[in-house]
Amino acid sequence: MSGTQSGADDRDEAGAPWTGAKILCEALIREGVEVLFGIPGGAIMPFYHALGDYHDQLRHVLCRHEQGAGHAAEGYAAASGRVGVCISTSGPGATNLVTPLANAYMDGTPVIAITGQVASPLLGTDAFQETDILGITMPITKHGIQVTRPEEIPAAVREAFRIATSGRPGPVVLDITKDAQQAFAVPVWPEEAPEAAAAEEAGPSDLGTTFDQVAKLLAVSARPLILAGHGVIQAGATAELRALAEMTGIPVITTLLGKGVLPEDDPLCQGMAGMHGWVHVNRAIQAADLLLNVGSRFDDRVTGKAATFAPNATIVHIDIEPAELGKIVRADIGIVADARLALAELVARTRPLLSHGEAEEGLERRLETWRREIEALRLRHGRGRMYRATPRTSPLMPHDVYSAFNAVAARKAGPFRVVTDVGQHQMWAAQLLEWREPGMQITSGGAGTMGFSVPAALGAAIARPDETIWVICGDGGFQMTSQELMTLVQEGVRNVRIAIIDNGYLGMVRQWQQLFEERRYSETPLMNPDFALLARAYGAHAIRVNRAAEAEAAFHAAWDHDGLVVVDFRVEREANVFPIVPQGGALDDMWTEAPAAATVTAAISPEAVGATTGRSA
Repeated sequence: MSGTQSGADDRDEAGAPWTGAKILCEALIREGVEVLFGIPGGAIMPFYHALGDYHDQLRHVLCRHEQGAGHAAEGYAAASGRVGVCISTSGPGATNLVTPLANAYMDGTPVIAITGQVASPLLGTDAFQETDILGITMPITKHGIQVTRPEEIPAAVREAFRIATSGRPGPVVLDITKDAQQAFAVPVWPEEAPEAAAAEEAGPSDLGTTFDQVAKLLAVSARPLILAGHGVIQAGATAELRALAEMTGIPVITTLLGKGVLPEDDPLCQGMAGMHGWVHVNRAIQAADLLLNVGSRFDDRVTGKAATFAPNATIVHIDIEPAELGKIVRADIGIVADARLALAELVARTRPLLSHGEAEEGLERRLETWRREIEALRLRHGRGRMYRATPRTSPLMPHDVYSAFNAVAARKAGPFRVVTDVGQHQMWAAQLLEWREPGMQITSGGAGTMGFSVPAALGAAIARPDETIWVICGDGGFQMTSQELMTLVQEGVRNVRIAIIDNGYLGMVRQWQQLFEERRYSETPLMNPDFALLARAYGAHAIRVNRAAEAEAAFHAAWDHDGLVVVDFRVEREANVFPIVPQGGALDDMWTEAPAAATVTAAISPEAVGATTGRSA
């Protein structure tokens, strides 16, 4: 029933042929899609022609760069719990999606990238704007599907959504040739409902003996820890995590993407592990006799030198993805399961072991000493010790900004989320903000993508229009995707607030140059525009902050403003993130301050750097 488009309007009668482009629109609606982020171009034009008939069902957000569209789809997925969809044309449009696809792959974010492709007779001929986007993205996506016939579209869309959401979520590329979009076919819709098409949750039905073994370890260990990763949040398993921690009294630590699984002022939650985690958390890992990792990949930023990680612990690793077990850190017990089901099973199997008072009291006595050890370390190496102003520092330190944010947030009604970019500001936010809810943080973890935050906030703001979406970004990352401010304004998105931690450097790189490269600040000083003027040019409200005393008022004003706000916090230029595990170091090797050799006068004077960046030191 397929054929070449004749120029006639699509017919809506039952059993009549539709263009592939119309079929694609209908297929997306059947998968529950409501929002698309993209930019039109030659090979995807037929889809955009059909989209004109669906604006009441499919909201299209016209981004300024395909990278922005991809990150917006990620932010939408992270905030909504649904699949984010981005659209591009072939060639450079598709290749501009590579970075957000890699980011989504590393962080397990469900994204569908629909890319136009040259007409099927031209495939392999190096036609204008032809690129093998499936080949390019094969290592950084869960799957790629190329469609060359319109009748293939319904099944291809269903399969793309199934793969993106099954197991460990991730990105899928759906590449559709231009002639497949233009040709006609009678659509045949898959009979299976989307809910049934989703992959079965990995369950504990055949793992009873293994869960019993883990439950016994939880009941008898003297120095146990629970490490909660992103998978706990993605599985909606925070209630089960809390139940297990409360029942056993075992301290909980988190990865960067696991922040918010428990409120960080909860006595059960000790904070973040890893390169910029807290000293007491990393020391506890190294002293633990049992480490239960739920939903974390054991990323190198968590483990430090993997061979020395948790040397005294029996390691239990629960993950939805079998390939993660034992990939980086040994798994003495590996369990492939959904985090929510696995934690519920552990609660059920551990409770009987503690059901009589003697067993429960025995566990409590063992853990009391352990918790006191961790608390003593926390008091000795608390976060306040890492950030101290000195006579030479500027009137606005980075930690002043985060302290002001916490103070204002505590007094504001209504939900909010924080989207961070990548760099020093990201680690300060992870350390210093008061994370209280799962999903409150949206950030780029595994890929570490500068430029992520502004477009991701666009997607999050559209997914959650009743929430305030805060961006915290560096001056370097902001300038990579700042053009999406215009998208925010054009789309009438009014619930985004942007805080730029402006230090006139590529800050994290500069920090490493200071600590490990003899303060050779090679190509890290930044000449920045006047961010306030730039924001106003885009139609946003702008505030500039130079002193700590001004920070709370600025956050109040930004929070209460009806519309997009950019706040330029001009902070101390050479503040560093501590603690830090040096490159190649073990968790035992954390630095809590710069060694004396790294604090000597720079070869480039502050005056010279100020002249380079157009700012005074």
